[in-house]
Amino acid sequence: MDMMEKLEILTASAKYDVACTSSGSERKNQAGGLGNAVSMGICHSFAADGRCISLLKVLMTNGCIYDCAYCVNRKSNQTRRAALTPEELADLTMQFYRRNYIEGLFLSSGIMRSPDYTTEQMIAALELLRNTYHFRGYIHVKAIPGTDDVLLSRLGLLADRMSVNIELPSQESLGRLAPDKSKSSILKPMSLIKEKINENRSDLVKYNHAPRFAPAGQSTQMIVGATPDTDFRILTLTEGLYRKYGLKRVFFSAYTPVVEHSLLPALDTKPPLLREHRLYQADWLLRFYGFQAGELLDEAAPNFNPLLDPKCSWAVNHREQFPVEINRAAYEQLLRVPGIGVRSAQRIVKARRAGALDFAALKKLGVVLKRAQFFITCKGKMLEGLKVSEHTLLRSLMSGQELAALEPPQYEQLTLFDDSDLAALPAAGAAVHKRGDWP
Repeated sequence: MDMMEKLEILTASAKYDVACTSSGSERKNQAGGLGNAVSMGICHSFAADGRCISLLKVLMTNGCIYDCAYCVNRKSNQTRRAALTPEELADLTMQFYRRNYIEGLFLSSGIMRSPDYTTEQMIAALELLRNTYHFRGYIHVKAIPGTDDVLLSRLGLLADRMSVNIELPSQESLGRLAPDKSKSSILKPMSLIKEKINENRSDLVKYNHAPRFAPAGQSTQMIVGATPDTDFRILTLTEGLYRKYGLKRVFFSAYTPVVEHSLLPALDTKPPLLREHRLYQADWLLRFYGFQAGELLDEAAPNFNPLLDPKCSWAVNHREQFPVEINRAAYEQLLRVPGIGVRSAQRIVKARRAGALDFAALKKLGVVLKRAQFFITCKGKMLEGLKVSEHTLLRSLMSGQELAALEPPQYEQLTLFDDSDLAALPAAGAAVHKRGDWP
């Protein structure tokens, strides 16, 4: 099998892993080296599915000893298999980089022989890149559950970011669909990576040139829609992962049916992209807006409203906390107002030191008044002429796409007459003919 065939198979097999993001680490090039890793991010191009990438996203192999029902690379699936040697992977990465196709590497793998053997192969490839080719660019690598701690420690010293995919949000789901995996085997490497990052942080304080361990932190991915797990369970787990393991990101991947299985959605089922989108919006609220999972969802309402984003849905259900007076509200209160983001809240706090703000000033500061107007007052007054009704409120909070889904346009054939007029013509003709007005 030639290199192009291998590349075609292994990049296609890697496309379902979405935990790929901007670098978040800073590494300057040195004399004789190649590439930089910059903290502001390196994503600038788009894949066929619309995701922004600029990394060579590839598997070491798509062969696997595990039989996870949801995975296209499971051992029982009849598909073409390929594998790259460490030398082939390192050479391929450098060729792509020199041609300016990529700015870094996103490396994952199926399980060859054992987790330890697979990790050794990945370490060999990264050592070639870092030590032989002196590649200084961004590398994101997937840690494999069940790998020895010593190997994971070596891997983290070669990569900018590490991630361990949880895949499914509950032990019950793992037991049904991924019997070779367990919650403990996934969380153990997460815990080790967190400990190593913390240790490395103290080493860097003492020794300026200490090697850095996964300077861009760690992330994970969860599949959405493959199991009956609710949004509340997924979001609660997400919150716990941020708090306990210090993750940089939790990624959500709408399940795309690729294999037929009695425990999975049918092959003609559409991926739940809107649900994925709502989870990303809620994730943003957890990380930057001070919300908690229990405020957004609960056991009584365990899934997000498809018509309203999570922040608007929360505001509609907690109207007793509004309206908020813009000129006096705390920063934390401003963040909870629909239409006010982190930057606009910061601008409001800064601008009101110079004087009281009105609605015109808020618009200049970037506030989306179409949404915010129902939840705020300026100088003790609501927006002049504003009529608040349930219908107006909900229509203003929904996006154009959501409104279109709620009220699909009614199309009909163009005609010179209204249908009721046409229906009346035969009856009118019969009456005229009876009177003898027509010959």
